[in-house]
Amino acid sequence: MPGRIAVSGQAAGVWQMATVVEVRRETPRAATFRLAVPGWAGHLPGQHLMLRLTAPDGYVAQRHYSIASAPDDSGHIELTLDHVPDGEVSGWFHTAARPGDTVEVRGPLSGFFAWPGDRPALLIGAGSGIVPLMSMVRHHRRRGLTVPLRMLVSARSPEELIYSAELGAETTPVFTRSAPQGVPVGRMAAAHVAPLLAEQPPSGWEAYVCGSNGFAEHASRLLVAAGQPVDRIRIERFG
Repeated sequence: MPGRIAVSGQAAGVWQMATVVEVRRETPRAATFRLAVPGWAGHLPGQHLMLRLTAPDGYVAQRHYSIASAPDDSGHIELTLDHVPDGEVSGWFHTAARPGDTVEVRGPLSGFFAWPGDRPALLIGAGSGIVPLMSMVRHHRRRGLTVPLRMLVSARSPEELIYSAELGAETTPVFTRSAPQGVPVGRMAAAHVAPLLAEQPPSGWEAYVCGSNGFAEHASRLLVAAGQPVDRIRIERFG
């Protein structure tokens, strides 16, 4: 099938060394960290990895992070991290990580939220919940897939919309605190979701929702109210 990717499950269980090769600022609170992982076995859009930091005194911190990059980025993966107040791992990345630094990664993990590129996808996210969805968008573009894909994403303001310069016609942004002149401000609502369900392809959408617990519940209710089958809603939540 077009867009399908083979991923080694055996390799996913092995810790590998990853080297920071680039840091890109996305918003005042979020940055993308590009990692070189020579032994990376590939991933599916929507999957995540486990990242491990070990301090000189032996203290270990581990966190799960969604993968932002498309699967075709051979030997490299990208993570986009919010700077979480008092966050051990995100704090290190945002304040100390420099090109040449090394961390350990294991993955890819979880196939439930993965999108192989073989079915129409309706992506709904908020804040850093856009990260795994952007992997899907990038995969769709790089492979030149014709399967329908739409994304609805919520951010506090245009300045806090991650990947804003990269978003295209497939994406509709919703701003909850401030917006460009002429654009309504408010929470994601039925008026944003209903048109996407009304224009769904004949086979229907596979919906992918990612964000905080509160957002995931809210977005899921909007989808169901608009007619999306519950068994075709996949949710990745955090916080």
